[in-house]
Amino acid sequence: MKDSELNKHVFLAKLITQYARVHRKAAGPVAEEYIRQIGIRTGEWIEGYYKEYSSPWTIEQYVDILIDLKNKIGGQFEILSIDGDRIVMKAIQCPFGDDVTHAPHLCMMTSSVFGGIAARHFGYGKVSLRKQMALGHENCEIAIYLSPDDSEEGIEYKDLTISPAQADPFLWEEETITMLNEELKRTDELMIKLLDELEELRGKVKEDGKVKR
Repeated sequence: MKDSELNKHVFLAKLITQYARVHRKAAGPVAEEYIRQIGIRTGEWIEGYYKEYSSPWTIEQYVDILIDLKNKIGGQFEILSIDGDRIVMKAIQCPFGDDVTHAPHLCMMTSSVFGGIAARHFGYGKVSLRKQMALGHENCEIAIYLSPDDSEEGIEYKDLTISPAQADPFLWEEETITMLNEELKRTDELMIKLLDELEELRGKVKEDGKVKR
């Protein structure tokens, strides 16, 4: 067996994508929101590895960090263009490997890491996942806006809570838990409403059957 066939990165990527797939089946659409929140915190944690970049960051420094972090974790990303406050990136290899096609909502991790870092350092970030290998495209194409722009749709990141000094972003999670609880509560309420409507419809069908007889 060649070393490239099985290593720590391949194993972890497989593990994460399979877990995400199972979680999606269990949690439904809210699983994507979990990934988004984890990505925001992950981005804040990653920033700690780039302390040599003095604040405030320039756009070029921001771009260098995104490329560096993605390629270090197994991706192959490159810059297509930088036009004012808009950055367009391309990827020909996903950090999660080919298995990401089984859990395409993991692409939200890229969106929230990139957008979260932008929001913390520039006050705003919007990420458009134009192309996604997870959805069958030949490559990924990502547009990042560092100021509001209506030229295309995307997920906005702004007014993010920053962890207190010397704190661990992954432990600063009270607002995340509260938000997720609210999302799950809304999901439960929708399910209850749907069940009530189905029961009402069932009753009407029975009544119609009696009338016809």
